[in-house]
Amino acid sequence: MNPTLEPTDSRVLLLAPTGRDALLARRVLSEAGIGAHICANLEDLQQGIREGAGAVLVTEDGLSVTAVAELAEVLANQPTWSNLPVLVFSGGEDKGEAVAPPVRRLVEVADVTLLDRPTRKVTLISAVQAALRARRRQYQVRDFLSQLEKSVRERDEFLAMLGHELRNPLGAILTSVQLMEQKDAKALARERTVIDRQTRLLSRLVDDLLDVSRVTSGKIALERVPVDIRELVERCVQGQTVTASSRRIDLTISLEETSLMIEGDPIRLEQIVNNLLTNALKYTPSGGHVAVTLAANGPDAEIRVKDTGVGIDPDVLSRVFDLFTQAERTLDRAQGGLGIGLTLVRSLVALHGGTVWAESSGRGEGSTFVVRLPLAQHSFSREPRETPVDARQSARRILLVEDNSDVREGLKTLLEEEGHEVRTAGDGVEGVELALAYQPEVALVDIGLPRLDGYAVARSLREALGPHVLLVALTGYGLPEDRRRALESGFDAHLTKPVTLSAILELLARDRREPKKPLEDRRPGDKEDSPSQQERRRNRRIPGLRRTSA
Repeated sequence: MNPTLEPTDSRVLLLAPTGRDALLARRVLSEAGIGAHICANLEDLQQGIREGAGAVLVTEDGLSVTAVAELAEVLANQPTWSNLPVLVFSGGEDKGEAVAPPVRRLVEVADVTLLDRPTRKVTLISAVQAALRARRRQYQVRDFLSQLEKSVRERDEFLAMLGHELRNPLGAILTSVQLMEQKDAKALARERTVIDRQTRLLSRLVDDLLDVSRVTSGKIALERVPVDIRELVERCVQGQTVTASSRRIDLTISLEETSLMIEGDPIRLEQIVNNLLTNALKYTPSGGHVAVTLAANGPDAEIRVKDTGVGIDPDVLSRVFDLFTQAERTLDRAQGGLGIGLTLVRSLVALHGGTVWAESSGRGEGSTFVVRLPLAQHSFSREPRETPVDARQSARRILLVEDNSDVREGLKTLLEEEGHEVRTAGDGVEGVELALAYQPEVALVDIGLPRLDGYAVARSLREALGPHVLLVALTGYGLPEDRRRALESGFDAHLTKPVTLSAILELLARDRREPKKPLEDRRPGDKEDSPSQQERRRNRRIPGLRRTSA
């Protein structure tokens, strides 16, 4: 008996409704040091299985068709790791048949061992010990899976917290760079460009870390829509032209003349193409060439990213998409990276039902990455392109609730320089109090706030101010469940840090809701602004908010 197991996990459950089989079996097993419990009936046996057991020992005369059906249902509801051994005393040849029909049915749904009667003691003990050994291995698998699940959960929690903690300083750095640019666009232009580029690189590495964690644990769900992969690839290449130019790399593109429609998640598809482009540019030296081609290939759209870079050794080629795999790691770490971008590409391509592979003639011969994605089987009506939004707009009353003082003051200055009126708060309770008095048109709210978190702030503001206020979550938590929770709490939008001024301005420009008048601008006769309503709104019960008399 395994001493680490609970008694109920290693006991043998006995069901023998007639005769002395149960008593005799329990005595034999007890003499061998095996604990056994006699079940009075089938209900008692089923309850014993639910509570935990090492094995079940039953007699054939206790297995009617009904009993087998009920027992099979209990066994079918076991956890995935469990396959409870069942030993059956059968009538065997004494009844003129090898196995009775009810027993044959049980064999189809359970791990059954048949014991012919009369059974020798040594046979019974050996069979039960073998069943318990098998059961202990199952418990070991259970414990391993439980520990693995715990480790994965702790890893994901750590990565989420790491992402949050890294995004806050990245947001502050990016905001400061934007402030420097607004004050003097020509001063320290090269230095600002370096800081901006490296900040965005760090942000992308954080996103990749979190994404590969979600992909490997099966937590990424695609939001499939019709996508013109031709337009998407062209957009991605255009986005990399500045990087290619700064490294003096010739970046060219060759596209299919007509649209190629697929059903996919546009954000994830851009991630695939951008990761391949980033990889090609990273490993191609100055003066090299990166060529991107897109063409129809039978039922698929085929994307090829070919470079004249360092190439891939044959021994690395077969595992280039494995997690943390890179070409030879040099001490200078000139190329950088974590070796997760291509792993993410393979996983995302597979989620879209496609394939990806790498080709290279070896070191110094460049490489080619090929992605094939299935074309849509039916045509789509082309929707008109959305008109670009002009970020220039009239002044808005904005409330910024952010506990990081660097991010708070930086964003406040940027928004004020765009002509907006901005009030700030450093925690959730202060933010709610200020919102009730200030009546903002827009509230930019961090999630990880002290005293009252951003979700509670959003619920309170939505209840107090109604639909006219635009609620935007600014947060370092960027998982899909974080976005979903934000929307459920009343937020209209979710922006992951580091947040650029342009992203905020575009969001404000797209907001078409009717402006909400501040209290001091409303007409005395407005019903909504009666003194009693104002007083009720100010005294609305807010979680975590304690009021004191003046």
